[in-house]
Amino acid sequence: MAKELMKRSEVPEEFTWNLKDLYENVETWEQDLAELEEICAKIVSYKGKICASAKNLLEVANLNSAFGQKINRAFSYTSRLFDQDTKNGENQALNQKIRSLAANWGSQQAFVQPEILEMSWETLEEYMKQEPELELYRKYFAEKFRRKEHTLSAEMETLMSMASEMSATASNTYSMLNNADLVFPEMEDENGEKIRITTGRYISLLESTDRRVRREVFEKYYSVYEQFSHTMASLYDGQIKKLVFNAKARKYPTTLDAAVDGTNVPSKVYHNLLEAVSANVDKMHRYVRLRKKALGVDELHMYDMYTPIVGDETKKVTFEEAKETVLKALAPMGEDYVAKVKEGFDNRWIDVYENEGKRSGAYSAGTFGVHPYVLLNHNDNLSSMFTLAHEMGHAMHSYYSNETQPYVYSHYVIFVAEVASICNEMLLMDYLLKNTTDKEERAYLLNHFCEKFRGTMYRQTMFAEYELKTNQMVESRVSLTAENLTKLYSELNEKYYGPDVVTDREIGFEWARIPHFYYNFYVYQYATGFAAAVALSQQILKEGAPAVERYKKFLSGGCSETPIDLLKIAGVDMESPEPIHEALKVFDGILAEMEELL
Repeated sequence: MAKELMKRSEVPEEFTWNLKDLYENVETWEQDLAELEEICAKIVSYKGKICASAKNLLEVANLNSAFGQKINRAFSYTSRLFDQDTKNGENQALNQKIRSLAANWGSQQAFVQPEILEMSWETLEEYMKQEPELELYRKYFAEKFRRKEHTLSAEMETLMSMASEMSATASNTYSMLNNADLVFPEMEDENGEKIRITTGRYISLLESTDRRVRREVFEKYYSVYEQFSHTMASLYDGQIKKLVFNAKARKYPTTLDAAVDGTNVPSKVYHNLLEAVSANVDKMHRYVRLRKKALGVDELHMYDMYTPIVGDETKKVTFEEAKETVLKALAPMGEDYVAKVKEGFDNRWIDVYENEGKRSGAYSAGTFGVHPYVLLNHNDNLSSMFTLAHEMGHAMHSYYSNETQPYVYSHYVIFVAEVASICNEMLLMDYLLKNTTDKEERAYLLNHFCEKFRGTMYRQTMFAEYELKTNQMVESRVSLTAENLTKLYSELNEKYYGPDVVTDREIGFEWARIPHFYYNFYVYQYATGFAAAVALSQQILKEGAPAVERYKKFLSGGCSETPIDLLKIAGVDMESPEPIHEALKVFDGILAEMEELL
């Protein structure tokens, strides 16, 4: 009998997040929906009159802020319910309801931005003098005016908003297929016990020291994606066609330009990353050769890429132990920071373990006016401890920004989103390395560090190159198929991993299991964020309090400055490729020590 996952109702309460901090129940959530309807109606009543006076503009800006706060909270509630059990019909219905209502409200309010942009900046300056409270929104208005040429007429903005719900079909369908409908085969684990393969268990099984287990889970897992590859390709093709349509409609030359302009990041940052990592791909090939040598295999396969090359991760790290270690590791950040992390541990901010129907992976979701929520699929091992540190970095970023900034500037943009999470991981790694005298354990940790570089600097950059190329294919009117997507992915896998690993045919289907390809040029920011985090963590460890103070200003910044400027405040310039080269020099040093130890 295979060991099946717990049902949601079977998960002990202490390992679940407390959604009552958002709403006591669905009825109170419904009350907020009614209030949102009222706020929306008030905003609509100003149609054609927003810019008639400073008073009108201030009233609409305040209503817009109130609407944003309330809908953010309402979305958070249904999203958390849905993610904790995607098979639950009631949760599905609530999630679909808020999405449908939001699309409707969005179309009703689509006139707001075009109306504001019809006025001149000089008039806006005059209004801010007449109504000093409008000064709060100065940077908000400046950001809107920056993108004025990409804002359509009120009628066209209404049409675009009306189409938003429909255009999310590819992404939503992929999510349902990947999280709720795909059923993976059973297999025997290292102990001969039958278990069901799941997305949450996949990487843990690939980390097994039993090569039969690794090969079997690899082949069986990807056999399911191959089975559905044509459907997956059609969904991904639909996703990118949506991006192409939106980019053209808003007069952007490419989907990449449209995506990065949304966060005010120069597109050269994306290309800098691809070029800098490609220039250092020899270090990745060197690591692959070291892995092949350490494992003592004639042929290194892709299913051999996750298993530790030093020792065996036999020591369990329980969730309680992981929390304790993370708190100690974050001590360089100061008592205030550590106390806030502990508050999250003690007050059920976190949904800890995998259950049937639960969303795969891990994330942190900030909610203004409420604490952040963290989703995990925790396994009692080192990797899960690093995931805990990672997601609490996100949570602290949300916490500090929400506490410091008014709602309008509280949301940090995705370009800086991975910096705080990876900085936490760097501090955890430093703590673990400093607190071991065992040569084998040190080598094991350095291997884990190498894996961070492999998985973030190289793998995410490979994803970024794949995403860029697939977007360019659609922009050139090439339809995406299972065949050309699999071929492209295999070729990139060969480029990044090099000649010392067999590019197994199954790995070609990996594109189908990556949900981030539906996030619109998101993945490159893992790599740029990693490079920035390496630099900032080194500053914190070497300088102490001054670096921590700069870093906390960054955490507290929300979107009050451009992401590039916020990182400069913290102490790193991401317009230059240098942080990427510097991070990969650190990787080079780790490789050198690994080669000596092995």
